[in-house]
Amino acid sequence: LEEATFQLQQIFRIDISIALNILGIESMRAGHCRVAFACFKLAADRGYSKAQFNVGLCYEHGRGTEKDLEKAGFYYCQAASSCHPMAQYRYARYLLQHGPGSPWDRHHEAVTLLEQAAVAGITEAQAYLGVFYMRGLQPQEKRGLKYLLLAANSGDAQSRYHVGVCYEQGLGVQRDLAEALGHYRQSAAAGNRQARERLRA
Repeated sequence: LEEATFQLQQIFRIDISIALNILGIESMRAGHCRVAFACFKLAADRGYSKAQFNVGLCYEHGRGTEKDLEKAGFYYCQAASSCHPMAQYRYARYLLQHGPGSPWDRHHEAVTLLEQAAVAGITEAQAYLGVFYMRGLQPQEKRGLKYLLLAANSGDAQSRYHVGVCYEQGLGVQRDLAEALGHYRQSAAAGNRQARERLRA
């Protein structure tokens, strides 16, 4: 009986959090940012990762509350620890740009989170990692190309452009101008200005 009571309490707690988060989303869409933030915060403080992520967004962009990157990082961290892929990406970016602690520890944790988010299919994380590995102090071109291709195949025109650059310059792959042109054309067709300029050149 105690176990059943505990399970019911958990279900009730989760259902309330889901309802508050949905109410927050609808309020945000209607332009009631303060109400939305209050709903997200209530659900986040009950441990609901989607609401924690939304609170992070509110703090990052100053929607319904004062802009506060440290608080945004805190809520992204909470959601990321529950394996929320987009929060993993956002928290990784926060760590690289503003995070506390030693640069080496921040860098290591951020890359781990970016890898997890990329594997979960977050295009932004794939694109970020692709460029990160290409431009790092010790470039890992094949690894960078792998993530750029993942992002490009998810429809990211900027990553498609970078894949073209890789083929044109032989970065992480054998140089192939015909392949590079194909990627530039796809990227340009998707509206990428750099790819259009590269094709003209």
